[in-house]
Amino acid sequence: MQVRKYLPIFLSVATSSILIRMTITEEFIEVGSLKWFYRNAEPVNPSDKSPVVLLHGLPAQSYSWRNVLPALTEYGFRGIAPDWIGFGFSAKPDRRDFAYTPDAYVEALANFLAALNIDRCSLVVQGFLGSVGLQYALRHPDRIERLAILNAPLTPEAKLPWKIKQLGLPLVGDMLTQDPLLVDRTLEGGGGYRVEDADLDVYRRPFLKSSDAGRALLAVVKNLQLPQAMAEMQSGFANWQSPLLVAWGMRDPWLPFSVAQTFTNPIKDKELVQLEEVGHYPQEDWHEKVNDALLTFLRR
Repeated sequence: MQVRKYLPIFLSVATSSILIRMTITEEFIEVGSLKWFYRNAEPVNPSDKSPVVLLHGLPAQSYSWRNVLPALTEYGFRGIAPDWIGFGFSAKPDRRDFAYTPDAYVEALANFLAALNIDRCSLVVQGFLGSVGLQYALRHPDRIERLAILNAPLTPEAKLPWKIKQLGLPLVGDMLTQDPLLVDRTLEGGGGYRVEDADLDVYRRPFLKSSDAGRALLAVVKNLQLPQAMAEMQSGFANWQSPLLVAWGMRDPWLPFSVAQTFTNPIKDKELVQLEEVGHYPQEDWHEKVNDALLTFLRR
């Protein structure tokens, strides 16, 4: 295992006349044959609170949590936001070396957290890769302090939208996933909000750097196994015990609010929050609303 840190960012946040300083670093860690990139946010004054792990959706990266991480540290939480393998600045191995299936991702995530010595955390998941994070939670419930879900597939009603599904089609997907502008079309199509050019530049960069990013995205969409994942969640979450938050962007064109309602109905210890005027990527569309819902939940 090898860890390399770079680009430390020292931030100051003023709240109620108290100045809180925090450190956000961008880091790499090698876990077995896989190299992970992640953003690590540490409050200057460490606490005994469980760290918060934030998992992004398709076709984003940990950069989508850039405005959530400082808010977590403001209240004493450590925040860790990795790029999934195949995304952002993490490794993009050949499909012969990494299967890009939910099982492969769950195992890789477990190994990543173990390498960081995170035995227990609060987990935040979003988007169509959020199902993988939820499968991890179901298979390792003892490691989850609290669970927060933002616009992720949760029931058999949830389907891949055509905008994403076509990225996994033979021939068509091979072509579409090599176009860096797919990031613009998907992120902005998920909520109708314009993403700033400087932010889109970060999201596009892996696709401009290498064709591996497109090939990895194609493999993920082809192997997401959403029906099987939904069946696992439907049975597994019926007995879920840890506190649960489902915060839902109500302008999501792909996942209706009924998905969240159906999912949360049988769960006892849960909160269901509607994020008005927010789309499929809540942390990108309107991070202030996400921060409010998330921190209220984490601090209970």
